[in-house]
Amino acid sequence: MKSLVLKNPNQDWHPNIWPPFTQIINSKPQLEVTHGKNALIYTKNPKQELIDGISSWWVTLHGHSNDYIADAIYHQAKTLEQVIFADFLHPQAQILSERLSGLTKLERLFFSDNGSTAVEVALKIAYQSWQNQGETRNQIIAFDGAYHGDTFGAMALGERNIFNENFDNLMFPVKRVPWPSTWINDEEVEIKENNAIQILTKLLKKPTVAVILEPLVQGAGGMNMVRPEFIRQVSEVVKNNNSLLIADEVLTGFGRCGSLFAFQKANIIPDLISISKGLTGGFLPMGITLAKETIFQSFISDSPKKTFWHGHSFTANPLGCAAANASLDLLEKDPIKYLSFEEKHLSHIKKIKKLPFVKNIRVTGTIAAFDIEIGKNKGYLNNVGKRIKALSIKKGLFIRPLGNVIYLLPPLCITDKQLEKSYRIIFEILSDL
Repeated sequence: MKSLVLKNPNQDWHPNIWPPFTQIINSKPQLEVTHGKNALIYTKNPKQELIDGISSWWVTLHGHSNDYIADAIYHQAKTLEQVIFADFLHPQAQILSERLSGLTKLERLFFSDNGSTAVEVALKIAYQSWQNQGETRNQIIAFDGAYHGDTFGAMALGERNIFNENFDNLMFPVKRVPWPSTWINDEEVEIKENNAIQILTKLLKKPTVAVILEPLVQGAGGMNMVRPEFIRQVSEVVKNNNSLLIADEVLTGFGRCGSLFAFQKANIIPDLISISKGLTGGFLPMGITLAKETIFQSFISDSPKKTFWHGHSFTANPLGCAAANASLDLLEKDPIKYLSFEEKHLSHIKKIKKLPFVKNIRVTGTIAAFDIEIGKNKGYLNNVGKRIKALSIKKGLFIRPLGNVIYLLPPLCITDKQLEKSYRIIFEILSDL
C-alpha cells in the first residue's frame, strides 16, 4: 500500500494519534488537556480554561472529575475490577439492573461497551426474536436524518451520507420515514407530523422487525427535535401494527431532554431501549440494551438456535457499573438540575434569536440549538461551524457545531454565570460574522 503524504503536514499533530471524525488536512491539531473539573477543561496553556459547552461529546453528565463518582470507582477497584459476566454475577451489576429496570419498566438488561453496540444488540434481539417465534421478518424502519452509531448494523440504520457512503454496498436496506423536525413558532409542525405518520403506517402494512428512533432529539443529525406528541403517535402505530419500537436513548437518556429518559415525556414504554453516554456520568465506556420480559422469553428454549449468541469482554464491567450507580445517585439526589434546565436556555436565547441569519431555534431539556444560514451548504460540511468553534475556543468556550447547527449541551453542574458567559461568547461571535 502506498503511504499517504499530507500536503503541508502540520507538525503540531501527534505523530501516533488518529483522531475520530476529523479531516486532518483542514483541521487544527488537538489541544492537549491537563485536567478538568466540573464544567471546565484546562489545557496545556496555563492561561486557557474552557467551558465544556457540549459535555465532551455529550457524555460528561455531572461535570469533569466528579468526586462522588471517582470515589465510587476507586472503592470498587479495590474490591473487584473485572470478572467474566457469562459465568459470574457481582453486586454492582445487580444493583444497577434493578434500578434501571424499575426506572424504565423494562425487565431485562444486556450489557455491552458503548452506544453503537447497545444499538447493535437491540437490533439483533429484535430480529432474532421474530425468528424464535417462527416468523422471518426483514423490513426495518428508521427515520431520515438518524444517527445510531458507526458499527455496521448501527451505521445501516442511520442516514446514508458522506460519513458512511464508502460502505454502502455492505449495508442492509432500511425503509425511511420523514423526521418532522420542529422549532419555536413552527406553524407547519402538525402537517409534517401527519405526513410522517401516514408514511409510517403504510410501511408497517408489511410485517416489520422494528422501528427505531431517537426520542425527541436526533443528535448527530443536527439536534433535530420533535414533539412528544409525535413520539406517542409513532408508538401507537407501531403497536397497532404488531411491530417493535426501539428507543435509542444513547444521547437523550439521563436527564438530557428534561425527563430522566426522553420516552417518558411521551408517556410511552418502548419494547427495547439502548443507553450509553451519560450512563456512567462520562467516566467509563458502557452500553446497555433493555428489553421487555416477553422478548427475553422468546430466547428461552432447549434449541441452541434460539440462544442470543452475543457478548463483549468487558460486559457489565464492575467499575463501569459502580460509576453508573453513582451517577444515578446524583440524578436522584438533585433532579431539579435537569428538570429546570430548559428554562435557563430559553432565558438566554432571546437575544440570539434577533440575529437575522439565526433560524429554527429549538430547545429540549438541557439541549439548545439553532441553524446559521450562512454559506452554500446547510449540512455538516458547512465551514461556518469550524470558524465559530475556533473563535469560541479563543474566548474560553468549547463547542463543536454540527456544520451550520450551533448547539449547547453543557454538564448539569454548569453554573448560571458560566452558562451566561457561553451565550455571551456565541452572541459576540455571531454578531461579528
